[in-house]
Amino acid sequence: MSRSFFKTLLPLFCILAFLTEACVYKVQDDDISIGNQKVSLILNKEHALLLASLPMKCMEQEFPNKLNQILSDSTQLQRPKKLHPAFYGCLDWHSAVHGQWLLVRLMKEFPEMEQKEIREMLSQLLTKEKLKAELAYLQRTENTSFERTYGWAWLLRLHGETHQWNDSLGRIFNQNLQPLADHIVESYIHFLPKLNFPIRSGEHTNTAFGLSAAYDYAQKTGHTELEKMIRERSLDFYQKDEQVQLEMEPSGYDFLSPILEEARLMQKIMTKKEYLLWLNRYLPQLFNPRFSMDPAEVSDRKDGKLVHLDGVNLSRARCLYAISRTNKRLVHLRKVADKHLQTTLPRIVDGEYMGEHWLASFALNALLERNIGR
Repeated sequence: MSRSFFKTLLPLFCILAFLTEACVYKVQDDDISIGNQKVSLILNKEHALLLASLPMKCMEQEFPNKLNQILSDSTQLQRPKKLHPAFYGCLDWHSAVHGQWLLVRLMKEFPEMEQKEIREMLSQLLTKEKLKAELAYLQRTENTSFERTYGWAWLLRLHGETHQWNDSLGRIFNQNLQPLADHIVESYIHFLPKLNFPIRSGEHTNTAFGLSAAYDYAQKTGHTELEKMIRERSLDFYQKDEQVQLEMEPSGYDFLSPILEEARLMQKIMTKKEYLLWLNRYLPQLFNPRFSMDPAEVSDRKDGKLVHLDGVNLSRARCLYAISRTNKRLVHLRKVADKHLQTTLPRIVDGEYMGEHWLASFALNALLERNIGR
């Protein structure tokens, strides 16, 4: 099967898997109506093929490209593929990283899906030599803050996905990514004590999102120093927060829900008893069975900043699914999450590159979280 096959999947599954009445997944209450259309909220092989087709389209597409670069001299002005031989596609560094995370996660989740082209592409990108070049770039003095902490978080998720993966190629990827992951762990450890206040933006610099992913990685890999530091710093930053107003978000360019990403992080680092007490101070409205939130609406899908709001919906969905499992008084949040997910799933395959190059990873995050405990 050629790589062009994945490119043809996009319009095909856009029509057949998400947007038509003709193809409806008959699974309990997980098919939700949008007007006369049906959207499945079950993560299945068809979803996997569709989601994989999105980063496959752009993983080796060098342009358009958004470089986040500080230049020390003219020799550093290079093409994206030269600067980032492993992560140059899908518009920017972090999107390339989490596109590769998505592909690895789907191969693990659905070992029966067609993987040949995915494995070939990742084998060309995640080589020891190319990742050594990526590490050298991050080690430059002027790049201390490069992708801090959003891209850092995704790189740890990518490496963490290869941890204890019983796959010959996965073991190679794990070894090749190890030095880069080690550098990012050390970068977290050096940076966090110096961060006096959390960054509460709903964009890349959001502290809660970066800490949450790194905490998962520390637990998965047994990195006790990083785990301990994240727990301590999270309490420093957020333990005293209370009575926040969800109506204040999102901001116009947000793709993360700052308030709910914080709630998700604290769920991870606190005991259940501690968390319920904290959540009742922080977001007491969540305990109201009639709690509701309207999904964000995108006004221009060609505008890369405005389309961020699709990410907010998927970020909210993921966080709400997780929070809903904490206590039976919160199970109604699942319906609110479903509303956000059902609104946004069809949009990720709208043919506009500004959304398609990154939204699949956010959709997979939400679908995976929804599947837990089913």
